[in-house]
Amino acid sequence: MFFASDNAGPVHPKVMEALAKANQGFAPGYGADAAMDRVRARLREIFEAPEAAVHLVTTGTAANSLALASLTAPYETIFCSPVAHIHEDECNAPEFFSDGAKLTLVPGGDKMTPEALRSTIAAQGSGIVHHAQRGPVSITQVTERGSVHSLDELQALTAVARDFGLKVHMDGARFTNALVTLGCTPAEMTWKSGIDALSFGGTKNGLMGVEAVIFFDPEKSWEFELRRKRGAHLLSKHRYLSAQMEAYLADDLWLEMAARANANCARLAEGLRGTEAELLNDPQANIIFAALPRRVHERLKEAGAMYYLQDGPLEDPDGEDMLGCRLVCDWSISEADIDRFVSLAKA
Repeated sequence: MFFASDNAGPVHPKVMEALAKANQGFAPGYGADAAMDRVRARLREIFEAPEAAVHLVTTGTAANSLALASLTAPYETIFCSPVAHIHEDECNAPEFFSDGAKLTLVPGGDKMTPEALRSTIAAQGSGIVHHAQRGPVSITQVTERGSVHSLDELQALTAVARDFGLKVHMDGARFTNALVTLGCTPAEMTWKSGIDALSFGGTKNGLMGVEAVIFFDPEKSWEFELRRKRGAHLLSKHRYLSAQMEAYLADDLWLEMAARANANCARLAEGLRGTEAELLNDPQANIIFAALPRRVHERLKEAGAMYYLQDGPLEDPDGEDMLGCRLVCDWSISEADIDRFVSLAKA
């Protein structure tokens, strides 16, 4: 019963098969492999963006940080949510890779509102030598609180950025989970909604370790390549990244795994509604935030359930206290594990 993170799940067997196949013989390095050409062509097709620049890296932090560094001058600031992964979970990597650009937090929750974004950008005095200058906006889809931006919400945020002449980056570590939820096309959720650069996640959705960075305007492609090399994120044996991404995109495996993860989450949420659990969010993709009595957490943990607590240590004399937790479903979690977790929560 592993609900701690979709990072922790297994690699899909088809991806492992592709890696074994890629391991035969020799191939040019540093992204010159034939599989990378096919990946680039396939992603351009999927996103309806024939001129898009496509690059691969091994981690989401590298994808976000190098993409943002390519859009941001060191004297600029990046606008993001207070709970954005680039703020809470990347150890100042965006600031490091952008040579010192800062982050400016837009007040509110996991979803920025157009009004809050506009007022925050306006308050950042551009043109004054003493201040950080206005830089790109970064939007997380799915958010770190499990919410999915609608197309209208995305377009409202990018419209504000455009009013100030700013670029927009999307942290899409769980991009496909959001895509399945919205039932739209990749183009509609990105460049048709005003997104300039995308971190297209794979590691949280059944890959061993690869993320794509896509610039819908290839102008920044060469700068990204230089920053990737300078930042030690250009793999010599790049074919193993290409092989993963090619298998991911083949026969819509990427969509299949995200749909399964979302369905697992929906099953878990529905089961928890029949227990003492209080759902703290409306699960829209594959993440649930919930509160349960401490005694229920104790029972679940004793039975081997793995997940993160949010509100403090489990040990407490009052077993009736409600304690928050995060539950994340990946593609591989079995219905039996989900049902056992719910049964234990009910017991």
